[in-house]
Amino acid sequence: MKKIILKIVGVVVFLFVGVLIAAPIILEAKIGDILKNNVNNNVNATLDFSEAKLSLIKSFPSAEVSLKGVSFMNKAPFEGDTLFAAKEVGLKMGIGQLFKNQGEAIAIKSLTVDGAFLNIKVNEAGEASYDVGKSEEGDASEGSATDGFTLDLQSYEITDTRIVYDDLAAGMTLVLSNLQHKGSGDLSLAKSEFDTTTEALVSFSMDSTKYLNDNTIKLDALIGVDLEENKYSFLKNEAVVNQLPLVFDGFVKINEDNQEVDINFNAPSSDFKNFLALIPEAYSKDIENVTTTGECSVSGEFKGIVDNDHIPTFKIAIASDNASFKYPDLPKTVKNIQLNIALNNATGLTKDTYVDIKKASFTIDGDKFNLSSKITDLLGNTKVNAHLDGIMDLANISQAYPLPDGMDLSGKLNADVTTAFDMASIENEQYENTKTSGKMQLTGFEYSSPELKNPVRLKTTSMTFNPSTVTLNELDGTTGQTDFKAKGTIDNLLGFMFNDEKVEGKFDLSSNTFAVNDFMSSEDVVATDENPNPEEQLKIPSFLDCTINASAATVLYDNLTLKDVKGNLRIVDEKAVLSNMTSSLFNGKVSFDGEVSTKNEAPTFAMKLGMDQLGIGESFKSMELFKVLAPIASAIQGKLNSDISLSGNLNSDFTPDLTTITGNMLAELLSPEVNTSQAKVLSALDSKFNFIDMDKLDLKGLKTALSFENGIVKVKPFTIAYQDIAINIDGSHTFDKKLNYTATLDVPAKYLGNEVNSLIAKIDDKELDNLTIPVTASIGGNYTSPEVNTDLTSGVKSLKTKLIDIQKQKLLNQGKDKANELIGNILGGNTKETDSTSTSQDNTKEAVKGVLGNILGGSKTSQQDSVVQESDTTTTTPAKTTVKEATKNILGGLLSGKKKKETEAEKDSVN
Repeated sequence: MKKIILKIVGVVVFLFVGVLIAAPIILEAKIGDILKNNVNNNVNATLDFSEAKLSLIKSFPSAEVSLKGVSFMNKAPFEGDTLFAAKEVGLKMGIGQLFKNQGEAIAIKSLTVDGAFLNIKVNEAGEASYDVGKSEEGDASEGSATDGFTLDLQSYEITDTRIVYDDLAAGMTLVLSNLQHKGSGDLSLAKSEFDTTTEALVSFSMDSTKYLNDNTIKLDALIGVDLEENKYSFLKNEAVVNQLPLVFDGFVKINEDNQEVDINFNAPSSDFKNFLALIPEAYSKDIENVTTTGECSVSGEFKGIVDNDHIPTFKIAIASDNASFKYPDLPKTVKNIQLNIALNNATGLTKDTYVDIKKASFTIDGDKFNLSSKITDLLGNTKVNAHLDGIMDLANISQAYPLPDGMDLSGKLNADVTTAFDMASIENEQYENTKTSGKMQLTGFEYSSPELKNPVRLKTTSMTFNPSTVTLNELDGTTGQTDFKAKGTIDNLLGFMFNDEKVEGKFDLSSNTFAVNDFMSSEDVVATDENPNPEEQLKIPSFLDCTINASAATVLYDNLTLKDVKGNLRIVDEKAVLSNMTSSLFNGKVSFDGEVSTKNEAPTFAMKLGMDQLGIGESFKSMELFKVLAPIASAIQGKLNSDISLSGNLNSDFTPDLTTITGNMLAELLSPEVNTSQAKVLSALDSKFNFIDMDKLDLKGLKTALSFENGIVKVKPFTIAYQDIAINIDGSHTFDKKLNYTATLDVPAKYLGNEVNSLIAKIDDKELDNLTIPVTASIGGNYTSPEVNTDLTSGVKSLKTKLIDIQKQKLLNQGKDKANELIGNILGGNTKETDSTSTSQDNTKEAVKGVLGNILGGSKTSQQDSVVQESDTTTTTPAKTTVKEATKNILGGLLSGKKKKETEAEKDSVN
């Protein structure tokens, strides 16, 4: 029997364990659907999760449901916004809750939430994203009368959670981050007590002003829960804000149409250190070691109704009399601290919230500072009415209070200023509605900022405050190498202080020495693959929008020194715009207009320069841009007139990035002198032509035009002269100093050697005195090692051939002329003899005359006797010949004489 009973028990246990193991597999899908349906059918939002796991063994006799990847998404009017999300949500409930049908309420005993984000928004219309409950009409239409869930909580825990409350209507944001909260009790009872602990970082801002910034808060509270009245009371609790302890009592009651609040708090200790503890931790280092004297009280109360139109009335008071504090590592003490500050709302209407600073004063080393102010309509159109006065050595502040790293103040402040304004006027830039009056004087002041390259030191500063402007009566200061004096007006100081607007102003500025780079801020450039070791990038301050009428005795820019600079400078949108600027430079005059911008990743510039009688040598030696524009300029002394237009990028040190330069240049040289030894290009040309002395080039009045783009300088063809040689220049070079030029010289023949000159002399023709030959010089290589090649040898050879052809043609022309003359005389019947005519010539003439006479007379058979007489004989020999033979003999003699002359001419040319 026992064995049977044991078997039955064993089977039952086995079946029970089997059910515990198998049930989660069967019910997991069902419990997920039940949870989603219970939530989604009763709220105007959508619950979803990526995974639902059920365990019956781990928390037996309860069931444990784990939801992962939970999201709770809003519908209109916040459609698409996440109201709630969590890495994991754990629920514990009775096993029987798993078998409820859809639509039946599920009782939750325990809740855990990890890695959650609760995002609550209130839009401009006052609608809240957490108001997701369906209306009665919506419930009826769905045919559901269930609440979905009932809370039978005995414990809950929230870890690593962030809660954001963003009220756009009130301009208020509250953020709780790194929230760790847990509570335990029995909410299944009508009345119970819940023991809670909370720790988080809290930030609170209103109208863009941060009052708390990641301040630590802790709260251990025993809360009485009355579910019948929906009332929650603070029974025993203590809170810590930073290091300020506070105790609470009172209650919060949730009514059908509103919430009722009645809470009081105060600081249990009156030590002045409690007030210092309210200062954000970043500004109150080592507060636990600060020595304090005097007392400070902090107390407050919240009482009233919370609904769509009201907030609780409240009074928060901070008061201190004759307190002091001293930080252990700082030499000075802040003494005689007087505080009387109240934050109040007596009506429950948000517009009636105000801060009243009746008194806030302190002294350091006898210097006293006073502030009084009333700030009304704190949650609406905030209105400020304030007065400050005092004399303060600013250096004492850093010796008595730990300022943030990098902030260092010095100087003497003497102020007496009253101001009244409202935020709506400032936000709408209606600065004429503000009223500010008084005076402020600052001497020996020093200011540093990340947007300034060097500290600014002000010897004397005096300002007068008027309703709409601040008049700068005097400003005398230095920064880096620069000294400056200025006066002018600032038009929107309040806009700069409250709206992050630019400082607008007009100033007259004078300086003895003004270094441009002193007014450029430094900004770290992020390393990239292309630039692994970036330099600091200079930046024009972004907050400036001002016009400066400037005059300076000396302006330093890069390695240039400009004298007597005058003109207009406009700084706006991270850009400096120069107009009507004039200066003396290199013993000449310069005018320039243009702009420099640091708004983009690479600084850019665009300039137009006019130069009047600048020293050529100084200009091209001192200005890197000019060095690459004209390779031979360093060898030229004299004056220069020029117009230059150029643009491109700047390097990190604000020198031009030559590879990006584009523009053009028109230059005229005045009274130039050349020193060939200063330019290797000219030296190389000089060595190729022994008939040219490059130092004697005539460059007077030379005008040339250049254009440059993508690192290439193109020269418009121009001509220079050396005595009676014209030199035509054409080509280009690159900014990395590579040459590609052609110089074509029209060289007179007389410069080309004795052989050429001998040929010219033998030809004896006046027209050859102006004979020239083009000689081309190709210039390559680079500035420091130019390569020059010429065609001079081939040119001389070609010229010699040309001269020989001229001589041949001249001899031919001479033979033809002789024959023409002889025949002309015969045909004309001219028998006159000259004194130089020989007997043989006479005989020839007579023979030709006879022959031609017979030809012209038509006789074909007559013969002509020719008698030759000789002085040494006594006999006479008759000579007869035919017409054909006589003609042949005459022409042969003429031609043989011509050939003889040609042969002699050729021999002479060879010699």
